[in-house]
Amino acid sequence: MEKLLEIKDLHASAKDKDILKGLNLTINKGEVHVIMGPNGAGKSTLANVIFNNPLYNFKRSGSIEFEEENIDNLKTNEIAKKGIFMSFQSPEEIPGISTLNFLKYAKNKISGEPVKTFKFKFLLKKYIDELNMNPKLIDRNLNVGFSGGEKKKNEILQMLVLEPKLAILDETDSGLDVDAIKTVSKGIDMYKNENNAVLIITHNNRILESLKVDYVHVLVDGKIVKTGSAELATEIEKEGYEKYKKVEE
Repeated sequence: MEKLLEIKDLHASAKDKDILKGLNLTINKGEVHVIMGPNGAGKSTLANVIFNNPLYNFKRSGSIEFEEENIDNLKTNEIAKKGIFMSFQSPEEIPGISTLNFLKYAKNKISGEPVKTFKFKFLLKKYIDELNMNPKLIDRNLNVGFSGGEKKKNEILQMLVLEPKLAILDETDSGLDVDAIKTVSKGIDMYKNENNAVLIITHNNRILESLKVDYVHVLVDGKIVKTGSAELATEIEKEGYEKYKKVEE
């Protein structure tokens, strides 16, 4: 398997509080990984540290390599251009720019090639139909007035259009009903192939029911304390995290 992302002994903190405490993770091309854990375990912190989010001043030690290149000191936009995508728990509303123009601009920046409008709109229509989205949303300001489900589907649309090498989905299933979760799962399935990878951060296993998952990791108190197959997510759904918390005590 060809290695895509490798995290070694990652320590990170926020406001003088240690959050990640020696986290290790390797993701190969073609794989779907899931990180589950209780609130405050460090799941979203991990996603933001990978992306070197400027709103966070986390990283203390350890290393993050993407395609065998150290990306610790790259800016967020540079990391995105390398081929990493992040879907947010609460996507921002951006007035003044339509979803269509946002996607065209982002696609141009990622590919470095001019976007042909007619061909691009045809591609968008295909994805919008597959995701059961309202086609009128594409001409509205990005996420402005969108429902929670529409915002989450719009994140998946962005992922499909931008075709990243690694997609990090931070609680994309949060607050969605059963039908919307199935649609998001369908979008993930449309995206994944042998040359890319997915990292799903979630609290429950509903989004995993329609996906083939390679590895499930349990993150407790800043460390991955257990790795297993999809059955591990089912176990956690039934029994919770208590026995894994005891491992850290």
